Amino acid sequence: MKIGLDIMGGDYAPKANVLGAIAAHPLLSPDEHLVLIGDTQQIKPLLSENGFNPDHFEYVHTEEVIGMGEHPTKAIVQKPNSSISVGFNLLKEGKLDSFASAGNSGAMLVGAVFSVKTIPGIIRPCLSTFLPKLSGGVGLMVDVGANADCKPDTLLQFGVLGSLYAENVMGIKTPKVALMNIGEEDEKGNMLSLATFPLMKDTRLFNFVGNVEGRDLFNDKADVIVCDGFTGNVMLKLAESFYVLTLKRGLKDDFFDRFNYENYGGSPVLGVNAPVIIGHGISSPLAVKNMILQSRDMITTGLVGKIQAAFK
Repeated sequence: MKIGLDIMGGDYAPKANVLGAIAAHPLLSPDEHLVLIGDTQQIKPLLSENGFNPDHFEYVHTEEVIGMGEHPTKAIVQKPNSSISVGFNLLKEGKLDSFASAGNSGAMLVGAVFSVKTIPGIIRPCLSTFLPKLSGGVGLMVDVGANADCKPDTLLQFGVLGSLYAENVMGIKTPKVALMNIGEEDEKGNMLSLATFPLMKDTRLFNFVGNVEGRDLFNDKADVIVCDGFTGNVMLKLAESFYVLTLKRGLKDDFFDRFNYENYGGSPVLGVNAPVIIGHGISSPLAVKNMILQSRDMITTGLVGKIQAAFK
């Protein structure tokens, strides 16, 4: 197994990424190899400073970097030797089994679709995020930013993708899938949710449990919550602020501590032909470590193959 990591992506690159790789290494088995993609002249001194044997990793040297503010499509085309572009080329050629980066999220989405491409039958890939539950478990929300505007059949597919991830990677048996809405009643919602609800109600592709409201994000009504990327991104950013607010107010709470993005790694891109994970731009070493472990889990569970089979 070869897990690709973009060392140059993120606000605290390359140091945070290198330290995250070091932290993940003892948790990987001997046949699980990390491939660090980036400027080796910056990577190897950081390994030495931390007393880490550089022979534990594989390296692909590249000096170009796609900045966080660059136009995604233009950057992918104009910077073929950037760490993100090189990572996706290796993934496309089968020289990597997964690729993760805390760099430009738009470039990661574009790179995923251009290189390994969308799985046949899937209209649009989506981004997912994890939701801590009051009961102690974790749920999933899709989409959280890849598709600001969606159609009903797209949301139906997001339900399938989220259900497959929850079952295979998160270990939730027969996940409960719900549609985010402004009320629980069947007839509530805007044009999109009203058109999507009957599709989900009639499907046998997943275990649909009906509509949920914003107050249900953190309870056990659903394991997977489906929404368009605009709504999902707004809710994600609001939820992320809870942890920051508790810190600023000097509050210590075990539940709100679980809103710390570092605990989860990154957002899996669901619906493309290889495991791809997009990390938070401010990813710390802990977040990078968990992003690597998340990549490993997506590979070992054979998630992409199961999604491909579901959409044949």
